Amino acid sequence: MADPGFPGRHTTTTTVTQTAVAPQIRFDKSYIRTPSGILKCACMFLNLVGFICIQCSGNHSYHSRGSYFSSISMTGFWFTGTLLAFYLFHICEKFYQIPWLKIEMWFCAIWTILYAFAAGFAAAYGIEAYSAAAFFGFSAMCLYGYDAFLKYKAVRNGEIAQGSRVVSKQTTSAQA
Repeated sequence: MADPGFPGRHTTTTTVTQTAVAPQIRFDKSYIRTPSGILKCACMFLNLVGFICIQCSGNHSYHSRGSYFSSISMTGFWFTGTLLAFYLFHICEKFYQIPWLKIEMWFCAIWTILYAFAAGFAAAYGIEAYSAAAFFGFSAMCLYGYDAFLKYKAVRNGEIAQGSRVVSKQTTSAQA
């Protein structure tokens, strides 16, 4: 007599994940033309221009609002620039075990919040140079937020920063 608790038909699914990366470090300028590369270049530009606006405000650049904005913009500039160099030279692909996308996602999310405060403080100060910096700060905030969203989707889909990851599923059905 058959076991009444076990179904007569069952399905087995096997998942195989293959990661294909090239471990050599090489320069590849085509990354700059990808959406992620364009976002990084645009963020670097906005960080730098916002920083210059604050520094051109004369004696007001030493105000706590200006110092905070300058710190946020320069940290964003150097971190984003370092990541851009890592992608251009395929360092992220060489060290694909490091969760680059999660690091970028969290950085971009945090910088979105920090830029919201920095640009808000700069806009409230009422000096023309600070108002211009606030514009570039709010623009950078939007780009960092969009980049965080893209990285979140990539992390959720199980992608890696560079290289390719192929997930194949094989389903078999059996009848008892």
